[in-house]
Amino acid sequence: MGGVEDEEPSMKRMKLSSKGLVGLSNGSSKEPVGGLSSDLMARPLPSKGDEHVGSKGVIKKEEFVRIIAKALYSLGYGKSGAHLEEESGIPLHSPGVNLFMQQILDGNWDDSVATLYKIGLADESMVRSASFLILEQKFFELLNGEKVMEALKTLRTEIAPLCINSSRIRELSSCLVSASSRLDILRVRSRSKLLEELQKLLPPTVMIPEKRLEHLVEQALILQREACPFHNSLDKEMSLYSDHHCGKDQIPSSTLQILEAHDDEVWFVQFSHNGKYLASASKDQTAIIWEVGINGRLSVKHRLSGHQKPVSSVSWSPNDQELLTCGVEEAIRRWDVSTGKCLQIYEKAGAGLVSCSWFPCGKYILCGLSDKSICMWELDGKEVESWKGQKTLKISDLEITDDGEEILSICKANVVLLFNRETKDERFIEEYETITSFSLSNDNKFLLVNLLNQEIHLWNIEGDPKLVGKYKGHKRARFIIRSCFGGLKQAFIASGSEDSQV
Repeated sequence: MGGVEDEEPSMKRMKLSSKGLVGLSNGSSKEPVGGLSSDLMARPLPSKGDEHVGSKGVIKKEEFVRIIAKALYSLGYGKSGAHLEEESGIPLHSPGVNLFMQQILDGNWDDSVATLYKIGLADESMVRSASFLILEQKFFELLNGEKVMEALKTLRTEIAPLCINSSRIRELSSCLVSASSRLDILRVRSRSKLLEELQKLLPPTVMIPEKRLEHLVEQALILQREACPFHNSLDKEMSLYSDHHCGKDQIPSSTLQILEAHDDEVWFVQFSHNGKYLASASKDQTAIIWEVGINGRLSVKHRLSGHQKPVSSVSWSPNDQELLTCGVEEAIRRWDVSTGKCLQIYEKAGAGLVSCSWFPCGKYILCGLSDKSICMWELDGKEVESWKGQKTLKISDLEITDDGEEILSICKANVVLLFNRETKDERFIEEYETITSFSLSNDNKFLLVNLLNQEIHLWNIEGDPKLVGKYKGHKRARFIIRSCFGGLKQAFIASGSEDSQV
């Protein structure tokens, strides 16, 4: 494939996300929160904030121990978590935070608000927001206990003076008169849920986020996997005992089978979306549908004859039940995959057809014509729409995005056109060399462009097209050389080459 000349693009990186908080006590629980043992609250423990662990000296010991303790409590190892706090001299939470958390779980709303103001939060708006959540819970529990007047008093004298979230206050007011609104909210509200929301709101130095250790470990594993240059496996299992590394054997590199049923050059091949079939187009004026067997070997299912000129390309229908074949400046034929029967021939007087593609819905087909226009047909051959002008070249690839809105074609020797068929807006990718072919990624975010000068360019086509990578190493002198996305999540780029290499 050759090396990347420019900065390698970040292809479809997985986004990390916290799963939120789980495993907290329910509203009526009297179980102690992690770090609430009486002896730990009785005596302040010295800070270890200046110490570090790890060979690089970047991990603060205090944070490290607190996160481990949090993980132990979350996993249900309460005694181990308490012993770790006591032996290390590093409490999971300060006595004030422990008291605050227990007050929340016990429903001591007024005391918890008072404690909140004492635990040293510098951000006044954060304190008010947390107070709002606590008093809102108080309001709902009063309503749930049929104490409507007390709930009204809480809303007027405690919640409203905070002067935040006026729209939410109106919703709370409606709960005083609407039992259905009240029940809808109470059904999903609990004290443990309130504590989860407070943990997300307050600084992590005050309350360690739930599942923080798991999040850090998962993040490290994912980064190792994404940094692995040969990772190409669906296997999600990764060991914590050693760093992740894949060998080159993850990349297909040996010939499994040679397909020799054509009588002349093979110009185009494409697997069906479900991977059960392969279609090949040839200079011998035929196309062949190959079937993938249980053992992975391919065998001829149908030989498609009828074209009067070489077949330049094929295109699978979205459901893989039909196949389009395009003769060079001739006609397009639509075939039934199961029977091999030709269902329809598409022709246009005075112009040859040079490219073809299916609409995502499978009800229409697109064709590029030798008069440089693009035509849209219903399956029965009725022309629906035509876009004239410099829309395509005589030899051209043709693609349409999954939403059916944007058509991609080569409109000039060195320009790819991205044409919005609804708004008629046009975007362009301009290269400095002649374009020979292109390939669109499955997520419609990237476009591979093959050039005459033996380079492959990778473009990000979200918004204004941006060149994000260049690839060299393949050979091209006489023929059209194609490239494609492939591998797990299409994270790899493969290219043909005239030196008999991939």
